[in-house]
Amino acid sequence: MSTSTNHTAVNHPRKVEHLVVGQPTSDGAGVKLTRVLTQNLQRRLDPFLMLDNFGSDNANDYIAGFPDHPHRGFETITYMIAGRMKHRDSAGNEGLLENGGVQWMVAGKGVIHSEIPQQEEGVMEGFQLWLNLPARNKMTQPWYRDIKAEELPKFRTHEDVNVTVISGSSHGVTGAVTREVTEPLYLDLHMPTGSRFAQPLAATHNAFAYVYRGEVTIAGKAVPVQRMAILDNNAQADGVVIEASADARVLLIAGQPLNEPIAQYGPFVMNTKEELYQALQDFRDGNFGESA
Repeated sequence: MSTSTNHTAVNHPRKVEHLVVGQPTSDGAGVKLTRVLTQNLQRRLDPFLMLDNFGSDNANDYIAGFPDHPHRGFETITYMIAGRMKHRDSAGNEGLLENGGVQWMVAGKGVIHSEIPQQEEGVMEGFQLWLNLPARNKMTQPWYRDIKAEELPKFRTHEDVNVTVISGSSHGVTGAVTREVTEPLYLDLHMPTGSRFAQPLAATHNAFAYVYRGEVTIAGKAVPVQRMAILDNNAQADGVVIEASADARVLLIAGQPLNEPIAQYGPFVMNTKEELYQALQDFRDGNFGESA
């Protein structure tokens, strides 16, 4: 892990617009999780569509996993904090997602995939983020990449904040994946008590932070564990400053909004109802390829 000597200045930090409590739910074959970014926030946090946080040491909460299911029109980023999950899809991809690794998948014009736990006990914890595709790219070819923990760019700040750069750029370090249109920033911050982390953000980008360990303060507002802080959109703001009031772990996520219509039906996210009807028809007709 490199040490950043880039002392990034944020002169006009964003404030917390409001805090969000996730919704307990289940998905797949009964996997228990917390839906942090829900459908009613899709316009506010465009280009992000969903953020799920799964985590349990009870195998019954996760063991059945996510059997074959389709996607079209967006990207999924799965970040595994602890545990092992096997991915297979109808495009012929197969991979093992393990501790600290990331699976980045572009569903594009359509893919059927499964995510099945490769453990029968112990902790399984992680996140899945849905990132929208611009209208012109929704029917692109499916794409998939497994990124192991040791392949993810990491650095340590002079205040001993350990940063994993999944996408975007931070303190001169470029992440594992970049996207031209939505320009997603996805950071995992491990912050010791009393430390401070500053990240420049374009004023046009929507941004939020999710605290999954400890507690932080953003512009004087306390953000406790398992809370998402939506950061305000202030034209004068040039970034965010996060301060750890206890040892904390935080996801910092931001991106350029698409400002396009969002039409969603379950695992299909398009721009119009007609495109959704077509997605359903294509899926029923077997035009997503053979099931994994």
